Amino acid sequence: MRAGATAVAVLTLLGLTACTSGPSLETRAAITASPGDSHDLAIGSAGFTESELLAQMYAALLRHAGYRTHVLTVGNRELYEPALEAGRIDVVPEYAATFADWLNAKNKGSKAPPVASPDLDATLRALRRLAGARGLTVLRAGRAVDQNAFAVSAAYARKHHLKTLSDLGRARLPVRLAAGDECVQRPFCAPGLKKTYGINLTAIDPKGVGTTPAKQAVQNGQDQMVLTTSTDATLDRFGLVLLADDKKLQNADYVLPVVNRARAGGERPAAALNRLNTVLTTADLANLNEQVDSWRRLPADVARHYLTSKGLLPRS
Repeated sequence: MRAGATAVAVLTLLGLTACTSGPSLETRAAITASPGDSHDLAIGSAGFTESELLAQMYAALLRHAGYRTHVLTVGNRELYEPALEAGRIDVVPEYAATFADWLNAKNKGSKAPPVASPDLDATLRALRRLAGARGLTVLRAGRAVDQNAFAVSAAYARKHHLKTLSDLGRARLPVRLAAGDECVQRPFCAPGLKKTYGINLTAIDPKGVGTTPAKQAVQNGQDQMVLTTSTDATLDRFGLVLLADDKKLQNADYVLPVVNRARAGGERPAAALNRLNTVLTTADLANLNEQVDSWRRLPADVARHYLTSKGLLPRS
């Protein structure tokens, strides 16, 4: 990695667990503060390929705009969102519908009715209201969309005549799901699979979202299904196929940056990050994911090459 490039670190955030009653005393002052423009910005990544790619693109665009940046890889939203509120992280790539419902559940509990929908404008209104109350600013959404998706082995699908998640629910097969450990509580993961589709989930195997070990566990029959994303371009390599979300459990999730208002809520960071919206598509995301997961290229290298090819960074 060349000198001055983005550093990648693992962030351990002790004591920053989700609360349900609103922002902490530590962050309340930031909510009414003027939008900030800190020169040093920490970009958070959730640790899966796509999040790492987006974080690296955000970091590169902000560096090109004159900021000093570094990327912090954090395990999941339950850790990085409180860090974002507290200003330990300044920018994260997020998904509109998922983040809106997650913040709503954080405020009102896990049984709160969803505020997200397939309507992007309505979802963004709800998201900005919830995020603003926590000192966060939601920037514009681009054209790229991703959402949770569930895959089984092609052989398993053929054997049990499965094409949809409804088919799997009707089959009443015992299903061990490879996913992140947070899947147990996420309404669009284990609870939604059980309630919407009647799928007989026997256990969550905490191997992460769409990770190689998670897909290998389904490939070798240790698990029957894996939580991945609709932009996962490596399923064929593991002999996996997606089951259609025929009852629309998942909302379409538009990719967007969320920033700490007090540290990165000004016009300059927004202008730098919004440049990505003009070019990035869902197909682009799938291709970028494949370059990392299948071709074994580094996320930082893939991100820089993409931005350069689109004219967002100068050729070195």
